[in-house]
Order: sequence, then structure tokens, then C-alpha cells
Amino acid sequence: MPASTASRTPAERWIKVCPEGLYVEPGGFHVDPLRPVERAVVTHGHSDHARPGHSHVLATAGTLAIMRQRLGEGAGGATQALDYGEAIRIGDVTVRLAPAGHVLGSAQVILEHAGTRVVVSGDYKRRFDRTCTPFEPVPCDVFITEATFGLPVFRHPPDLGEIDKLLHSMAIFPERSHVVGAYALGKCQRVISLLRAAGYDRPIYLHGALEPICKLYEGFGVPLGELRPATVAAKEELKGALVLAPPGAVADRWARRLTDPVVAMASGWMRVRQRARQRDVELPLVISDHADWDELTQTLEEVAAPEVWVTHGREEALVHHATQRGIRARALALVGFEDEEGA
Repeated sequence: MPASTASRTPAERWIKVCPEGLYVEPGGFHVDPLRPVERAVVTHGHSDHARPGHSHVLATAGTLAIMRQRLGEGAGGATQALDYGEAIRIGDVTVRLAPAGHVLGSAQVILEHAGTRVVVSGDYKRRFDRTCTPFEPVPCDVFITEATFGLPVFRHPPDLGEIDKLLHSMAIFPERSHVVGAYALGKCQRVISLLRAAGYDRPIYLHGALEPICKLYEGFGVPLGELRPATVAAKEELKGALVLAPPGAVADRWARRLTDPVVAMASGWMRVRQRARQRDVELPLVISDHADWDELTQTLEEVAAPEVWVTHGREEALVHHATQRGIRARALALVGFEDEEGA
């Protein structure tokens, strides 16, 4: 934080960075706290943002359902669902949620206090995605943005082009199983949705760890087509099949039951060839649930905030980009539990 109170901007006087995370002082609550707190506003259900043990949790209905699915009783002592656009007063702060386009239920947190509007983006993407509500740019005085892919080298290719690579591989290797590493929440369902949009209507087989969240998505009205458990399918049935599994399972003993599998991985990090080689990925698919460099900078233009705080990722480059354009920018350097496999 700035050295003296006099030099602080209005938002810096009431939003604090503490060991638990981002603390909204006049409301008495944290946003995406890393440790158990009395009151938490949670942007989405990924484990680096939705931590267990809070006494009170405010989030969208989708995020609360995901937290209950993943955390059980740890999802929160008391929970309250807030719809997108609905306003609630917490202490001296008005709180609203806006779609973030990251995963089902993901939200930006809009905070208004003493004439200043601050938007906490959480994780977000700008690509069209049938499995969640698209990102909504919210004009504000301060924009607190993630920067997972905050370097100019990260420019994600078109999603359907990556899916075409997968379908082409399946066409030229019809006798081989294709196993795609995809994070259980968000990436798995998005890959399935993209496959369906590309015309793939055959059954898709799932590792057991992916089934619960897929069922939850379907319960929220997201169509995924025919899904089958890979764990009970006969080995012959999986020959030439498409199988989705958590990234950590594609190279373990579980995958040995597949017929000469082509190992694919769906992640924005597949842009980095060394990462693909380290994981023995034969077919890297650059499909991300985070904004790339162009989408991050586009978002800064659209929200038109004169002040930007950057966190969760490659902060320095985006801070430099904003500063060069006359924006007061700083890195928050929050300590988190980021799961890079989900990117």
C-alpha cells in the first residue's frame, strides 16, 4: 500500500490487502478470502477463490451449488444467493454481482461506497461460452483485474480451431482412444460444449472425478449431450472413443486401460511448448477459461477505470501497459492457491 494515508486514493482508504486477502473495511467482509473469515463474498467455485470454513458466504446460486458439491459442510455456515444485478447493502457498502464469463455462476463483485465504484473481476474470459453467462463490462472508478495470461505472448487462438485439431486427430487415428486433460469445473463442460457445437454427437466418456460437476451443470440447464462413465466401460468400447479426465489422470495408471491413447490437454498454458513436452502431451489444445492479453487490455478500455489494481498472475506487464496509457496502476501481489491446470 502507499506509504502515507494522504497519498492514498479513495478506494485505497477502504479496501485493504491483508493475510486473508482483500478486505472491504466499511462492509466488514472479504472478497475471495484465502482463510476462514466471518463474512465472505465469493466470485466463483474454483478452489483458489472458494475456500472452506467461512461463517457467512454471499455468491451466486451457481457458485454456492458448486461449493456445496466440492466442500460439503465446509461451504459455509450460512449462505446467501445473490442474482446478477441484484443489490444488497452490507454495512456501508452496496454490493452487486455481474457476470464474469469464467465458469458457471462466476461473478464480478461491484462495490460502491462514498461515491466510489470498485469492480473486483475475479477470474474472467471474454470468449463466447454456452456453459456460462458472458462477461459484462462495468464502468467503474477502480478495476481490480486478474492477469493470469498478462503477457503479450499469450494470445489464444479461436476455440473451434483447437476443437478441429482434436476431431482431425480422431479422424486420422480412428483406432486410438483420445484422452483430453480438462479441469473438472468449467474446462470439462466447455470442451464438451465446443465439441457439440462442432457437430460431434457421439457419446463422450468421463473419468469419475468429472461426473459430479457435469451433472450439476446439467441441473442448471446446460446441455452436454450423451455422457458415459469411462470407469465402467469395457476396454473394447473405449477403442477410438473420446475420454475426458482431470489433467493429473491422463498419464497415470487409470489411462493404461485405454487403447494406445492420444494424450491431449486443454489449457491456455499449452501455448508454452515446454509445458506440453513436460507432460508428454501429444496434442496440446490452447483452450482457456481466462482472458488473454488482447482481451485483458480490451477490458481495461471498456471499463474505462482511471485506476487499476492487478493481481493473480503476470502483473508487471499489465501494470506497465495501463501506466503507459495514463491509468494509475499497481500490482496487489495477493498470495493465492492458483491451480494452473484450470487455466
